[in-house]
Amino acid sequence: MSETKTYNWAVLGCGKIARKFVSDLKLLPNARLYAAAARDLSRAQEFAAELGFEVAYGSYEELVRDPKVDVIYIATPHSHHREHALLCLSHKKAVLCEKALALNSNGVEEMMACARENNTFFMEAFWTMFQPSYRKAMEILRSGELGKIKIVRSDFAFNAPYLEDKRLYNVKLGGGSLLDIGIYPVFAALTSLGLPETIKTFADFSPTGSEESISIICKYADGAMANLTSSFSSYSPTQTEYFCEKGYLVLNPRWFTPTQVTVWKEGGEVMTYPKSHKEGFGYQYEAEHVMECLDQGRIESPLMSWQMSRDLIKFLDRIRIDAGIFFPDHDDKMFF
Repeated sequence: MSETKTYNWAVLGCGKIARKFVSDLKLLPNARLYAAAARDLSRAQEFAAELGFEVAYGSYEELVRDPKVDVIYIATPHSHHREHALLCLSHKKAVLCEKALALNSNGVEEMMACARENNTFFMEAFWTMFQPSYRKAMEILRSGELGKIKIVRSDFAFNAPYLEDKRLYNVKLGGGSLLDIGIYPVFAALTSLGLPETIKTFADFSPTGSEESISIICKYADGAMANLTSSFSSYSPTQTEYFCEKGYLVLNPRWFTPTQVTVWKEGGEVMTYPKSHKEGFGYQYEAEHVMECLDQGRIESPLMSWQMSRDLIKFLDRIRIDAGIFFPDHDDKMFF
């Protein structure tokens, strides 16, 4: 048997999400915590010392020039993903980039073209796709035992303090609930029903111009519907429900992380699939998949494919157009 290759991981952007991801990366024996980079060297050094990285860089350019780096996890605000992914890919560094992959379809296409040109692995870090509970739910829905999906209802909301200069409300950083947390309900609809025929939205905007709350109604050619909600001004169960012809399936609260799955079938039968996940937050599953793809010489994931990311950003673009969500520093006015 050949030995499992160990990959030198680097983190570009040393914030909260990066800390969670790295804590799970430590659970994988073939992942080596090698380098951390931030715009501020002291911040990178503090992050590296706290989490156990070997090297710290005060610029992203230094990071991508390090020949020992195998794969880079991009954890900066999504307004900067395009710029940072292009930098990494042009230096032939494998990339796992946080969602949303970019602010619009144009950015996503540029990133994928760069990955293809450099024959380098690139994947959107949509960790939900790799959760055991989510994959179990998709298996049940696709088996047909509950019949066709007729309605998807999904929400994600929490009450965030209004701080106009912070990322959540800053349109220069792609602020607003849609791209930050609304992307999860959109993902739930996309992975079960595909792209909708018709989209209607209702949005409420903060004083900065960022979208604070949004409700999205989707209609599909076969009659199926989706009701999707996200908000920074209220709390919600953060649950996803699939109403089917012969029953329904519920991804219980905090459905985007490892959770329980409940299935009700006509006739009254109820089945609960308990959380099978025991360690960490659940980010290790996507990291493990990235290394499997690298072992196989892939530049694209067969699970979180480039086409899936294209469809997701296209879905989000259509929602933004209908709702009038515009990022003046990033969107071409012709986009609307």
